[in-house]
Amino acid sequence: MPELPEVETIRRGLVPVMEGRCILRADIRRPDLRWPFPPDMQARLAGKRILRLGRRSKYILADLDSGETLLVHLGMSGRLLISGQVGVPLAPAKHDHVVLDMEGGARITFNDPRRFGMMDLIETARADHHPLLARLGPEPFGNAFNETYLLGRLKGRRSAIKTALLDQKIVAGLGNIYVCEVLFRAGISPLRGAGQIAASRLRPLIGITRTVLSEAIDSGGSSLRDYRRADGELGYFQHNFRVYGREGAPCVTPGCAGKIRRITQAGRSTFYCAQCQR
Repeated sequence: MPELPEVETIRRGLVPVMEGRCILRADIRRPDLRWPFPPDMQARLAGKRILRLGRRSKYILADLDSGETLLVHLGMSGRLLISGQVGVPLAPAKHDHVVLDMEGGARITFNDPRRFGMMDLIETARADHHPLLARLGPEPFGNAFNETYLLGRLKGRRSAIKTALLDQKIVAGLGNIYVCEVLFRAGISPLRGAGQIAASRLRPLIGITRTVLSEAIDSGGSSLRDYRRADGELGYFQHNFRVYGREGAPCVTPGCAGKIRRITQAGRSTFYCAQCQR
């Protein structure tokens, strides 16, 4: 599932062809994805101008001049792809479920083979109250994600630090890949109880998290299976993984003789170096 860097990369790719532009035509090709589309979605999108294209956690939000916001989640295999074929008759391409023809000539296609993605139309003024957004924690790049906040949220927690950082109510947008990478750089074992880690070791997590995410965004995200940028190209941060997906490989820390291990936590693979991470 795309994490914050992948969603932010897609958002940035879409901004030049969507933000400030009118949706000339909306073609909704099926009644649902993970959940049913909102009523009259096609008519509610057609002719509306996108005032702002934002992101919250792993969701893309397109604020419309109608006072509604198009909420988009890519799910496991969803893609938002740009092409320049407005005016060309729509061919019945497999897994192209939503097509938006934009003012300026771009065509935006939501393609989702597994149909775990979703789209909803919500009142912009109350977007923060949507069930999928209401309980999200602060954004990793926001001022609210700071040392005082993190220490307070983790104090007394018995769950493993990796599980805590994956909790979207604590910090929004982090996923399995980047939590593994963050904990490796911080030298913290993913098995250690979140409430048992000294404050002096937790404080650097703020900066490390932002550094890892920034590097991933600069690399266009990580392409492992289905993810593509909005222009259809692959991201390449996967070539910079220090632990994720490197089971059995030597640790990259100079002087460390350890090898990367893989364990399962909460049904997800965790990669770490038992020698470097304590």
